[in-house]
Amino acid sequence: MSSRLHFPFSTPRRLRAPDYAVVLLLALGGALPALADETDEEATATTAATTSASPAKADATLGKVTVTARRREEDSQKVPTPITVLGGETLESQRIYKVQDLQQVLPSVNVAFIHARQSSIAVRGIGNNPASDGLEGSAGVYLDNVYLGRPGMAVFDLLDIEQLELLRGPQGTLFGKNTTAGVLNISTRAPTFTPERSVEVSGGQEGYFQGKGTVSGALTDTVAGRVSAYRTRDDGYIKNIHDDNYLNGGERQGIRGQLLFKPNDDFDLRWINDYNEEDSSNGSMVVYGAADRFWQRAAAVGASPIRDPDRHKVNINSRQSVSVHQGGSSVEANWNLNGGFKLTSISAYRYWHFTPANDEQLNVSAINNTGVEVHDRQFSQEIRLASPTGGAFDYVLGAYAFNQNLGNKTFTDYGPLADRYLLGSNLNALNNTYTKANGKIETDSFALFAQGTWHLTDKLDFTAGLRGTYEEKDAKVQRFSPVGGAPVTGAAAAVRRNQLGAYDSGDLSLYSFAPSALLSLSYQFNNDLLGYASLSHGEKSGGVNLAVASAPTAGADSLLVGPERANDAELGIKSTLFDNRLQLNANIFWTGIHGYQATTLYQPAGSTQLVSVLSNAGSVRSRGLEWEATALPLRGLTLNFNGSYNDVTYLSFKDAPCPAEVATQPGAPASCDLTGERVVGASKWIANFNGEYAWNLDGGVRPYVTGSYAYRSEAEGTLDNSDLSKIDGYGLVNLSAGLRKDIGDGQLDASIWLKNAFDKDYYLAAFASINGSYTASVGQPRTLGASVRYDF
Repeated sequence: MSSRLHFPFSTPRRLRAPDYAVVLLLALGGALPALADETDEEATATTAATTSASPAKADATLGKVTVTARRREEDSQKVPTPITVLGGETLESQRIYKVQDLQQVLPSVNVAFIHARQSSIAVRGIGNNPASDGLEGSAGVYLDNVYLGRPGMAVFDLLDIEQLELLRGPQGTLFGKNTTAGVLNISTRAPTFTPERSVEVSGGQEGYFQGKGTVSGALTDTVAGRVSAYRTRDDGYIKNIHDDNYLNGGERQGIRGQLLFKPNDDFDLRWINDYNEEDSSNGSMVVYGAADRFWQRAAAVGASPIRDPDRHKVNINSRQSVSVHQGGSSVEANWNLNGGFKLTSISAYRYWHFTPANDEQLNVSAINNTGVEVHDRQFSQEIRLASPTGGAFDYVLGAYAFNQNLGNKTFTDYGPLADRYLLGSNLNALNNTYTKANGKIETDSFALFAQGTWHLTDKLDFTAGLRGTYEEKDAKVQRFSPVGGAPVTGAAAAVRRNQLGAYDSGDLSLYSFAPSALLSLSYQFNNDLLGYASLSHGEKSGGVNLAVASAPTAGADSLLVGPERANDAELGIKSTLFDNRLQLNANIFWTGIHGYQATTLYQPAGSTQLVSVLSNAGSVRSRGLEWEATALPLRGLTLNFNGSYNDVTYLSFKDAPCPAEVATQPGAPASCDLTGERVVGASKWIANFNGEYAWNLDGGVRPYVTGSYAYRSEAEGTLDNSDLSKIDGYGLVNLSAGLRKDIGDGQLDASIWLKNAFDKDYYLAAFASINGSYTASVGQPRTLGASVRYDF
C-alpha cells in the first residue's frame, strides 16, 4: 500500500456550517476569556482533582482521581468496585479519539466496529452483538450523565474529554438504564471562569487531517461558556481495485457549546448542546473467509473478489457510503440543600440519523445497494437526592424516566445477476427488483432507585442498593411487496413471494418489570489498602427483531426476545504503595448470564437472503481476573499497565446458527449446538501497557517520548463460531515524541507520532454474509503523522 503524506491546508473549498463554527471558535479565542473578571478558584481546584496522573509531569507522587461511579464525587481508590479511569490528557497523549481505539487502553473491553450502526461495546465478553435496532446494548454508554440509547451515538471524535470511566459488572442500581455487562461513562470538560483556549492541528499519511479547538471563560460574574469544535478527514486505507479509489475514509466534524450558570455556592446549572456529522465510506469490509459456494457463485456471474484479506483491497462496482447526523441537548442542575443534602436534575434530548449505501462484495451487478436506514430520538429525565456524608449512614435515591422512538428502513436493490448469484440459476425471480421493509419501536422506561452505605466501623462499610424498572415496548414490522423485475409465474413467482413477499406483523408489545440489586462489603485495612467483595444482579429488557427478511414461519411472536439477566460476584483490592508512587488494583469476578441476547445474520439453506437472528441464546458464564497498575518509578516517568484474563463460554446454546462450512453442505441441519464453546468476540487475554517520559532542558524546553503496546488473544468472529471467521490475536505498538515549551502565557506542544508502528494486520469485527462468506472490518494500518497544539 502506498503512503500518501500530505497536509491539505491550502486546498480551497466551500465552508459549510460546522466550518463556520470552527472559524467563529478561533475568532472568539481572543475575546471570550477577556470577559472574565476574576478567577474561580473552586472550579480550578475541582479540575485539578479530577485530572488523571498520566501523562507524566514533574510531580513525585500520583494525584487523586475523582470519580462519580456512585453518583457522588469520591476518590477512585476508595470506591469498592472495579473501575478504570482515563483522564482527558491520557487520551490526548495516546491519540485515542475514536471509540474503536478504546480497547487499546481499557481492560476487559472489546469494541466490534464496522460503522456507526454496526458497532458494539462488550465488557468481559458480554455484549459482542452487531447492530439490532430493537435491542439495547449489554454495556451502557453515558455522555455527561445521559444514557445513549444506541451504541452508534458514541461514534464521534472524543473531543475535549475531561474523564472516561469504565465500570465493570452489572450497574443497574444507580445508572439510568439497566446494564448487565458494565458502563462506559464519558465526561466532557465543563465551562470555566478562568480563561482556557487551545488550538490543535494534526496531519499524516493517507490524507489524515484533524483540526480542533476550544475556548472557555467567564461571560459574566455568574455565567461561563465553553465552545469546542473539530474537523477530521482521511482518504481511507481499503483500495477498491475496480476504480482505484480508497474506502473507509471520509469526513467527521462536530461542535459542542456549553453554558454554566453559578450564581452562588449552593446552585449550578450546566446546559450542553452538541452536533456531530459524518460523511464517509466506513463499513467497507474485505472478504475474510468463505465456503466453496461463495467462490463458485461469484465465478458463475463473472465476479473477481479479492481472496486475501491482508491485502486490504476489495473489488466492488457500486458505492460505499455512510451518512450520520446526530446531536442533543442536556441540562443538569445541582442544588446544595440545608443539612448537606444535594439534589440533582438531568433533562436530556438526543437524536441520531444513520443513512447507508452498501455494495455486496462483488464487481458485478448482483446486489447494487443494501442497508438499513435508522431514525432515532430519545428523551430522558433523572432526579437524584444525595445525603450528606460523614455520618454512620449515607445514601443516594432517585427516579428516572426514558422515552425512545426509533424507526428503520431495510432495503435491497437487486441487479440483473441476482438470481445466478443467490439462487445458482436464472429464474428471473429476483433480478432487477427492489424490496423495502419498515420497522418501528417505542420504548417507555420508568425506574425508582436507592443505594445506601452503612459505616459499621471506622474501617468496615456495608452497601446495599435496589432499583425497580418498568418498561413498555410497542413495535411493528411491515414489509412491502417488491417492485420492479420481470413478470413471473410458477416457481419464479413462488421464490419471489417467499423471499420478498409482503408482510405485516401487526402491533407487537413487550411489558417487563426488572429488579436490580447490589450487596457489598468493603474493609479499609489502612489508608492505602482497600478490600471489597460484592454480589449484584442486573437485568436488561427484551427486544424486537426489526429486520426480517420474510414472514417468520413461527409467527409474529417469534420476533420478540426476552430479557437478559446477570448475577455477578466480585472480590478485589485497591492499594497505594511506596509513598503514593504506585497504585495496584486487582479483582476476580464471576458472572452468570441467563437469557443471553444474541443477534447475527446468516443465510439458511434454501434462502436467498441473510436472515436476522435475534434470540435468547441460553446461559453464558464469564469469569476471570483483572488488574491495573500505575507507577512513577522515577521523576518524569509514568507507566500504566492493565489487563484481564477472561473465560467466557456458553453454558447452554443448543439452537445456534450453523457455521457456513456446515450450513452450505447438502442436508445441513437447521441449527447447531454451541454449548461449551467460547462466546463470540471475547478474547481470553487482554493486556495494555503505556508510558511517558518527560524531562527538562535549558530554555524551558521539555522533551517527552511515549509508547504503548496493546495485545489481545484470538476471538471468535461471528455468533456461529465458524473457523472461517476467527479473528487472530494481535499486538499493536504506538509511539510518539515531542517538545513542550512555555510561550507567552501559553504552552506549545509539537509532536510526531506513529500508530501501529509495525504495520500489523488486524481486524475489529467479522460479519456473516451471503453464500457462506464472511467479511471483516480492517484495523488502521501504520500511520505516521505530526501534531501541533497551543494552550493559552
